[in-house]
Amino acid sequence: MHGLTIGHTADVDESLLAGARALMDDAFDDMTDDDWEHALGGIHVLAVEDSAVVGHASLVQRRLLHDGRALRTGYVEAVAVRADRRRQGLGGELMDVVERYVRGAYDVGALGATDEGVAFYSGRGWQVWRGELGVLSPDGPRATPDEQGGVFVLPGAAPLDLDGALTCDWRAGDVW
Repeated sequence: MHGLTIGHTADVDESLLAGARALMDDAFDDMTDDDWEHALGGIHVLAVEDSAVVGHASLVQRRLLHDGRALRTGYVEAVAVRADRRRQGLGGELMDVVERYVRGAYDVGALGATDEGVAFYSGRGWQVWRGELGVLSPDGPRATPDEQGGVFVLPGAAPLDLDGALTCDWRAGDVW
């Protein structure tokens, strides 16, 4: 049996954060320090069993530009469930909490999905962004066509044209 721990990065016990990072390293072959950094500074939702982190998701604030507006965005990061606990509803429990925060505090939710995550997020009502994607890089606006089909949004209060342009703020590593 697991319990959920929910808290801001500043309030989550360091051992739980270390467990979440270890889970990310196990779940993703290409997890980097930048990827983990992207998951910090917001709300963490951790599933814990016998002091071990068996599931994690985080939600951080970002700004996405769309249709002349800077949208306050709840950006989902570092979602994973330990291999032996997958397909038991744990990922859905984590996302239920994350989505409640998105709907209650942000104009829109967004995330970059792995190929394995596409069906999971689509099944929860997340919609793939069909329009052009870009980033406001230190050198100015830059297109990010390689991300096409992997960026999803959870519409909220802000009207969205999924065929329009969507631009994210800059960060080190993967921008989406």
